[in-house]
Amino acid sequence: GGAEGEARPRPESGPQPAGRAPPVFPFQWLSRACDLSSDGGVRKEELRPGSGQAVPPGASLAVKYSGYLEHCDEPFCTNCYNKSPRLMKLGKDITLLGLEIGLLTMKKGEVARFVFRPDYAYGQQGCPPLIPPNATVMFEVEVLDFLDSDESDAFFELSAEQQDTFPLQKVLKVADTEREFGNYLYRKQQFESAKDRYKRAFSILGRSPSSETEQCQIDTSKLLVLLNLSLTYLKLECPAQALAYGEKALEIDQRNAKALFRCGQACLCMTEYEKARDFLVRAQHIQPFNHDINNELKKLA
Repeated sequence: GGAEGEARPRPESGPQPAGRAPPVFPFQWLSRACDLSSDGGVRKEELRPGSGQAVPPGASLAVKYSGYLEHCDEPFCTNCYNKSPRLMKLGKDITLLGLEIGLLTMKKGEVARFVFRPDYAYGQQGCPPLIPPNATVMFEVEVLDFLDSDESDAFFELSAEQQDTFPLQKVLKVADTEREFGNYLYRKQQFESAKDRYKRAFSILGRSPSSETEQCQIDTSKLLVLLNLSLTYLKLECPAQALAYGEKALEIDQRNAKALFRCGQACLCMTEYEKARDFLVRAQHIQPFNHDINNELKKLA
C-alpha cells in the first residue's frame, strides 16, 4: 500500500501534515474532482499549485503522502512523520497504479488529493488487515522534489560495452544527472549515498575523447564531480580520500581554488601542516578575499 506497494501501520495519533487541508469524509467531493483516467478510476483535486514542469515518467521523487479509507480520519499509511523522505522511483518504488497516474500530473511544490477506485489501488483482494477488499482509497500527496533520472537509470543497466557505444553528449547528461542526484543527497546530509552517486558519475567519464573539444567537455564534467567527491569525503571524515580526489581535480585545473582549499582542509585533518599551508596559501593567492580560505589559514596558525 501507499507509495511502495505495502500497507504500513498507521500512527497512533498526530497532527495533519503542514500545508494539507483536512480530509473530507466520506469522499463527497468525488464527483467534482478532475477525472484523470477517463473512467472515473483516478480523480484529483489540486490543493496547492506547484511550479515548473510536471513529473516525467521514470522520475525519482521525494514525496509526502497519507492514504485514507472512506469514513476513517486516521491514515492507514503515511510518511509525513519523516522529516526527509527518501527518493523513490516511479514504477519501482512507487507501484500503486493510481498514484503513478496522479504523480505524472503534479509539479514540484504541488499538494493534491486523489481518490482511487479499487482497480487503481489494492484491487478485489485489498491488503489485509489494513485495507479491506474492493476498497476505494484517498491519498493526499505533496511533491517535495524530483529528478528526471529515467535515462540515467537505464544507462547504468546496460553492459560496459553498450555504454561505450553511447554518444558523448548523452554520457555527459547521465553524469550530470548522477551529480545532481548526489547534490540532492548531500543537501539531505546523506553523505554515504551522495558519495556513491558521485562515483557513478565519475566512473563513466573515463572514455577517450576524439577531439580537444570533447576533452574539454569531459574535463569540465570530471572537475565538478571530483570537487564534490573531495568535499563529501571530508564530511565522511576520510581526509586521505578527500586529498586524493582534490589532487585529481588539480591535475585538470592546477589553479582551481576550491580544489586547493579541499586539499588544504584534508591535510589539516591529517595533521600534515606544511602541506596544508602550501595548498591554502596557493588558494589564497588566487582568491585573497575568500573568508573560508583565510579562516582555515588562521586555524592552521
